[in-house]
Amino acid sequence: MTGAYDDRDGKIWMDGKLIEWRDAKVHILTHALHYASAVFEGERCYDGKIFKGVEHSQRLRHSAELLDMEVPYSVEEIEAAKYAMLKANGWTNAYVRVLAWRGAGDDMGVSARRNPVRMAVAGWEWGNYYGDAKMKGAKLDISKWRRPDPLTIPSAAKASGLYMICTMSKHAAEAKGCSDALMMDYRGYVAEATGANVFFVKDGEVHTPLPDCFLNGITRQTVIAMMREKGITVHERHIEPVELAGFEQCWLTGTAAEVTPVGQIGEFRFEVGALTRDVAQSYEKLVRA
Repeated sequence: MTGAYDDRDGKIWMDGKLIEWRDAKVHILTHALHYASAVFEGERCYDGKIFKGVEHSQRLRHSAELLDMEVPYSVEEIEAAKYAMLKANGWTNAYVRVLAWRGAGDDMGVSARRNPVRMAVAGWEWGNYYGDAKMKGAKLDISKWRRPDPLTIPSAAKASGLYMICTMSKHAAEAKGCSDALMMDYRGYVAEATGANVFFVKDGEVHTPLPDCFLNGITRQTVIAMMREKGITVHERHIEPVELAGFEQCWLTGTAAEVTPVGQIGEFRFEVGALTRDVAQSYEKLVRA
């Protein structure tokens, strides 16, 4: 598939049925377009099976609840919609995007209780999120924007509006020749990249930020469980920026990123070491098991 995302051949599941790709449209007065009242999931299908699909569908519904939205489909119905979309497009390996949002209705202010909650499932064939970084390590900028206090946002929700500062951070990073940006949290601790969680290695042990004000990624949880099964010590804790100088290896995790080594963050450099390669290879085997 090539071309702009609104001008492709294929099928998208939308509000209970499969429609032509170019017909998947919404009205300009859709509430989500004005007020970011939307939640989404990014998933990958490997060899005909969506990895952790049910967990993603459960999180979609939970994210919606945190935004005071009720998704009109059960987990089972969301799963069926995803596989129907994949089958209609003839894909066994693809990225899957599920989106639920407040549509156009009787309300067009901050309140939208009378507007329907709609849902769509789309997909596309997507290679490595960071290009050749899987071999040599991604280069990250350090963002000026911080992850907010969880008392100001529903940080446990995968909500569209929470990604605004991520887009701004990534644009600034790309302008500097970087693939992504590392964000701190509202207290100044290391948080995450714009769309992926981060891990560090020191003396054979792994350190990763405590997700108390940002999304505890499904891939993050999977990788932590995988490492602990291998007997690798994993510390989930607050990490000070000054500690970056003492870490030897680094990688990112996420559905799109999978497990991607990091070679540089700002002025700090990391090796793509044996532990990083082992985790990446083990994850690749796991998702295709």
